[in-house]
Amino acid sequence: MDELGAIDALGALAQRTRLKVFRALLAAHPQGIPAGEIATTCGVPHNTMSSHLAILSRAGLAQADRQGRTIFYRADLEGFHRLVGFLTNDCCQGRPELCAPVPEPLATTTCCIMETADV
Repeated sequence: MDELGAIDALGALAQRTRLKVFRALLAAHPQGIPAGEIATTCGVPHNTMSSHLAILSRAGLAQADRQGRTIFYRADLEGFHRLVGFLTNDCCQGRPELCAPVPEPLATTTCCIMETADV
C-alpha cells in the first residue's frame, strides 16, 4: 500500500458509522453480512449505508458478493493487512526495538489468537 491508499483507508475509517461497519464486518468474517442487515443494525437508511459501504470498498477495506438479490459484505482482510503493514513498516527508521510493542496487541487479540490456533 502506498501513502495515498493509506490516506483513503484511514479516511474511510475516520467516520463513526463506517468504523462501526468495518468492525462488524471483521467480527462476521468470513461469512459476511447482508447490506440491509448492516443498515438495520446501525440504524442508518439503506441508501446512506450504501454510500458508507461504497467508501469502504473503494478504500480496499470491504468486498461485496452478490448472492441472488442480496449483497453480502465482508471485510477485505488483504486490504486491512496492507494498511496495518503500511502503518508499521519502517515505523521506527530501522530501529525495530522502538516498534516492538506495536504489533504485540495485534497478535494477542481474540480474533488473532483464534486464527493462529486454526493454522
